[in-house]
Amino acid sequence: MIKRIMLLVVAFCSVALVAPTVSAANETVAIESAVEQLRALMVDPDKAKLDALIAPELSYGHSSGKADSKESFVDNLMTGVSNFVSITISEQSIQLVGDIAIVRHTLTGDTHSKGKDPAKVNLKALLIWKKKGSDWQLLARQSVNL
Repeated sequence: MIKRIMLLVVAFCSVALVAPTVSAANETVAIESAVEQLRALMVDPDKAKLDALIAPELSYGHSSGKADSKESFVDNLMTGVSNFVSITISEQSIQLVGDIAIVRHTLTGDTHSKGKDPAKVNLKALLIWKKKGSDWQLLARQSVNL
């Protein structure tokens, strides 16, 4: 009887220790997916999908120092004021802090925005994602030129 109780205690403790790790791994995959969705939508914008992926309180900081709200960021993508021809993400790290995710990565790409010559971008970016229900939404982003 004592052996059974001890086995149950050990089994319970093992599950309790593994469950948060599995949950964190699942959340990391969900955040990676959200970052990939944002990357794809910056190249090929879709207003409804951007609206779902971005928090209403978005603060989007450009490497130039310009800051956008959700409305201006989405509008700039939809009208071609910001026009990414291609974007590649590398050197990505994700840190979970409760319902917040801190994402850092390198972003390289090609742009051809309205009124500007084609250009290459090479940036380090910091993105803050907030969990809303079962989804992750972009809350803040800041980049710097490399």
